[in-house]
Amino acid sequence: ESPVFPSGGSSVLYCLPGGLPGDSRACLPSGVKRLSVAELNELLEEVETAIRDYSEELIQQLALRDELEFEKEVKNSFISVLIEVQNKQKEHRELLKKKKKLKSAGPQNGKPERSHMPGTYLTTVIPYEKKGGPPSVEDLQILTKILHAMREDSEKVPSLLTDYILKVLCPT
Repeated sequence: ESPVFPSGGSSVLYCLPGGLPGDSRACLPSGVKRLSVAELNELLEEVETAIRDYSEELIQQLALRDELEFEKEVKNSFISVLIEVQNKQKEHRELLKKKKKLKSAGPQNGKPERSHMPGTYLTTVIPYEKKGGPPSVEDLQILTKILHAMREDSEKVPSLLTDYILKVLCPT
């Protein structure tokens, strides 16, 4: 047993409580000068092992932090685009009510017609099957992509919706 550390104690943990921040000498036991080369090598090995262990744990914790940060960004993006689509849907409904009151029909002022009526894809209903928990990050990414297309009233909505139904709701 090494005379430097109490039995069962980790060398790194043993020296930390007595040390002052920034003072590396405070981590060394007072008898370090009397240690043999073999004992110093043993101490070095313990410190290197502790460094590796802490480094591995740090890497795992940083990876987890990055994963949680990404998940937060995906959720925030979903919420933002959902609110934008809901606001556009409300504006669209109000515009339709005004048009009904004015009873205007056909193209106006010779403007070229679009291949679909404005707001066609804005009113799309996305089917959703509630599972045991919240939607996965992957599902939210797909839904966000559909919502972006709806917000832009894009003709991509039907194909995105079809892909979503086939891949998420009815996977083979």
